[in-house]
Amino acid sequence: MSYDVPLLGTQQATGPGKAPQGGALDDGNASFVRTCLNGTNALAGVGLLSMPYALAEGGWLSLALLAAVAATCWYTGLLLGRCMAADQAIRTYPDIGERAFGRPGRLVVSAFMYAELYLVAIGFLILDGDNLDKLFPGASLRLGPVSLAGKQLFVVLVALMVAPTTWLRSLGVLAYVSAAGVFASVAIVLSVLWAAAVDGVGFSGRATTVPLQLTGLPTALGLYTFCYCTHAVFPTLYTSMKQKSQFPKMLAICFVLCTLNYGSMAVLGYLMYGDSVQSQLTLNLPAAKLSSRIAIYTTVVMPLSKYALVVTPIAAAIEERFPGVVGEGAAVSVAARTLLVLSTVVVAIALPFFGYLMALVGSLLSVCACMLLPCLCYVRIFGATSLTALETAAIMGILMLGLLVAITGTYSSLMQIIHELQVAV
Repeated sequence: MSYDVPLLGTQQATGPGKAPQGGALDDGNASFVRTCLNGTNALAGVGLLSMPYALAEGGWLSLALLAAVAATCWYTGLLLGRCMAADQAIRTYPDIGERAFGRPGRLVVSAFMYAELYLVAIGFLILDGDNLDKLFPGASLRLGPVSLAGKQLFVVLVALMVAPTTWLRSLGVLAYVSAAGVFASVAIVLSVLWAAAVDGVGFSGRATTVPLQLTGLPTALGLYTFCYCTHAVFPTLYTSMKQKSQFPKMLAICFVLCTLNYGSMAVLGYLMYGDSVQSQLTLNLPAAKLSSRIAIYTTVVMPLSKYALVVTPIAAAIEERFPGVVGEGAAVSVAARTLLVLSTVVVAIALPFFGYLMALVGSLLSVCACMLLPCLCYVRIFGATSLTALETAAIMGILMLGLLVAITGTYSSLMQIIHELQVAV
């Protein structure tokens, strides 16, 4: 999963039924190819690194579930597009929630969006902390009575680097920087392939002979779902398109390309390391090899360029909620955003479990945002009586699958996090 397309445009506050200020409703001018690139970039994220671990948890047959999750999320993306077409005043995902369920619908959709963004930001810090610790083992720093070492040190250093980027009001420059996300994802897969085929790692990982592991299935499903939860950006992509009738075709291309990339990484990493693969494949790679260093450095750079894009919508929402306090001056805004970054540092240090945290995000928040809410909003806007028998069956199946993943995945992830905390103590 990635957030390379800004989630909150300038018309975020415009509710359904109100024309956005400063332009016509149908103001998209992006070509089909450009929208495909933006959509693929949005789907191609750091969840790529956890694909081998997800496959190890679920077994070889869980690859079929990866395809099923991709197809499900593609279909619910189409439902959001149809909701957008129903009312030209709809500009964002929260607008769809409000169009369907009024003010409570907007609040629910926004709550899931912001909670997910917050946990993804924490995941970025953990990811960089783990990989930098692998590149520079044994690093430590003492400032008076405070001593930082290893992953904790790098989490703090990464936060210090990205904090100034969250102070910017305009994300235009960062959007251009993060446009390299597609290339970075492909580069990581190619680097891992090079490490296996050329640098001597090989494909001799010891994998379990059980084709489907039921105990690890909730974790695998949570991680698979996490990779495809970019539904918050689909309204932005739809609005930006010059020919909106091509939205389904664009969405299909993006999902096929990213699923091939995710599946390739899952199979490649699992063949290399088998059941010993870690929650981030880069942690298994031999750091001395050039190919491994390319993969790790690319992995480290990706969150650096995306952190502000993830945190800024949350900060903007806080500033809009308390305009009399945060909006009084730039210094107050900077302080509020810095405190937000600091809070993610605290959680990242307290819960340094990337795989389990992302599985929790996927199971609890992503399932609701990309499976349950699109179906509920679609049925509410168009009415249950207007659905065909096939649509009704598909939506009912998605709702049951989503609830199953949400319940089992959330419970499994929470239990694993609690277990790791107990072991650490």
